[in-house]
Amino acid sequence: MSKKVVAIIGSYRKGGIIDRAVEAILAGAREKGAETRMIYLVDRQLEFCTNCRECAQEPGVGRGKCALKDDLESLLTQIQTADALVLGSPVNYFNVTALFRRFMERLLGYTYWPWGQNGPRMRNRLQPRKAVLVASAGMTAKMLGARPVGKLWIGLASGQPYPPLSARTLGKARRMGWKLV
Repeated sequence: MSKKVVAIIGSYRKGGIIDRAVEAILAGAREKGAETRMIYLVDRQLEFCTNCRECAQEPGVGRGKCALKDDLESLLTQIQTADALVLGSPVNYFNVTALFRRFMERLLGYTYWPWGQNGPRMRNRLQPRKAVLVASAGMTAKMLGARPVGKLWIGLASGQPYPPLSARTLGKARRMGWKLV
């Protein structure tokens, strides 16, 4: 059975540099026999977290369910069935996009945080998945049960609307894809 690699893209522009870098990583994974899928957050309906913390109240290792009714549950189900992840977002003003940030904030269900406790605690410390992080070195891999096996930082990309990726960057991206399988 082939490995399954899911990419979560937090860019507002399809076909941009993050998109192309992630596609190069997925191409490397496909070369090693993986089944791949790209999920664009811009195409999903994700509400803002209301901090009701309903998802974080019950103890246990399983992810808590969010009270909001949107695309989060189906998105997280796809992630949980994956063997590896690629998490990609442009960095605007020293942080991931607001779109990716909204996604990250909705991952609270992976923690146990009952009222009265000072801070959240990871429900499950196992990290059965691998992850490659594109553009930011500390995004959400651990919360999603993944340990980073690579990161791809693409600097100086704002000089033109669709800057090219160098052969070196594309090669590095493909090699990272190999590590996911």
